[in-house]
Amino acid sequence: MSEQMTPEEVLNSVVKGINNGDLDSLMKLYEPDACFASEPGQLAKSPESVRQCLSGFIDLKGKLDLKVKRVLQTSDLALVTTEWSYKGTGPDGNPVNIAAKSADVLRQQADGKWKFVIDNPWGTD
Repeated sequence: MSEQMTPEEVLNSVVKGINNGDLDSLMKLYEPDACFASEPGQLAKSPESVRQCLSGFIDLKGKLDLKVKRVLQTSDLALVTTEWSYKGTGPDGNPVNIAAKSADVLRQQADGKWKFVIDNPWGTD
């Protein structure tokens, strides 16, 4: 995976990772102490639990579409809001259609790459 030089590129890398089923590339986009909102009001706070959340999306074998709406950046922090939709197939064989607005916090690393500190795909819900 190429280096992520902007927060927008990190979000585009998430789309590629989910759609290609590349969990290892996705995990490289997260700081070691990053958290992931697995559902509104619930946070996964370890690399193992973040990995499990991302696997849940990949296991639906669907397609993620995402559009970055706004990036608010100061120094080494960025708040990125997006609109996204996901269409896949649940374990029961039924179609899964999810859509939401996300609010994510990324931090620029010493090497210039941006990584997730907080991944909240459910936005303000």
